[in-house]
Amino acid sequence: MATMKEIAELAGVSRGTVDRVLNRRGSVSPLTKKKILEIVEMLDYKPNKAGIALSVQKKSLTIGVILFGAGNAFFDDVIEGVESKLGDLSIYGIHLITRRIPFGLDEELGAIDQLLADGINGLVLSPYNDDSIRAKIDRLWDEGIPVVTTNTDIPESRRIAYVGSDFYSCGQTAAALFHRFAPRPLKLAIVTGSDRILCHKDRIRGFLDYCRDLKPSIEIAEVIEAHDDDYESYEAVTQLLARYPDLDGLYYTASGMYGGCRGLMHARKMQSSPDDSDLCIRNKKGNPFLVIGFDSVPSTREMLQKGLITATITQQPQLQGSLSVSILQDYLVSGKLPDREIYHTELSVKLRENL
Repeated sequence: MATMKEIAELAGVSRGTVDRVLNRRGSVSPLTKKKILEIVEMLDYKPNKAGIALSVQKKSLTIGVILFGAGNAFFDDVIEGVESKLGDLSIYGIHLITRRIPFGLDEELGAIDQLLADGINGLVLSPYNDDSIRAKIDRLWDEGIPVVTTNTDIPESRRIAYVGSDFYSCGQTAAALFHRFAPRPLKLAIVTGSDRILCHKDRIRGFLDYCRDLKPSIEIAEVIEAHDDDYESYEAVTQLLARYPDLDGLYYTASGMYGGCRGLMHARKMQSSPDDSDLCIRNKKGNPFLVIGFDSVPSTREMLQKGLITATITQQPQLQGSLSVSILQDYLVSGKLPDREIYHTELSVKLRENL
């Protein structure tokens, strides 16, 4: 097996120069770098993992994680994925610091600054979609701190990768489900989280683009924000149904479906089983009221099982957490950039029948 010493001798440089090229540290002339990499490829050099682990342990590296919503159960699953990597991280002496924050620019900027004060070497971030966050990510890269975005993205920033669903495809999938469940003219309302979160915006964009040429048509009565909050969602849905008594369904782009379903239960007449395990809410025409959204947190599964939610689209939250951390680990340990910038997690549709 080739060694770093042998590569240095063949290239006529020091081991330190080889180390800088392989670990992308410091400045090396393009010609020397090209020569070293050609020798590495020729010898099929593989770094010694035990040596790398020992070297990284001496550095005492820390990965920070900032996710939205202390009360958002979806991000509980993302954290579960993050923590599933603790064993791998401990081999290299890498530590984790996690923060859960409400939606808000100041909250996110403050959380990033706090983690910087704690001495993080890399960051997993669900970004607020604002130029200040984009500029912050760029500055972190300049300071040698890589960022991986997860669940939602901030394009044209210098983050090294995004891990999460294809938002636009999410929206199109939801529109297709409404059309297939009820191939008739529909009047829907959209309940979203925040206009400043890219995944929420693009789930609406994909939905509207798909609906544009549908026949029979889907009409959007209103788009409202509920900030992933069940109480806010409850109030919003109650008011929506008062304004639009002829509403046929709700499209949720984010959390809050449980609160919305509770609002439906109080605002509309229901047919229910004696034990309240089977609920059916109907629109003014007597057809089932449709509710479609995202994720499979416990409260969503409960409402899906009872028949209040028609379908939910899942997006592998545990993988979003674990893969984001793995990408940062690889970069911090060996200087290896990810193979691509975007890693889309798979979408799947959950119904009452396949829950």
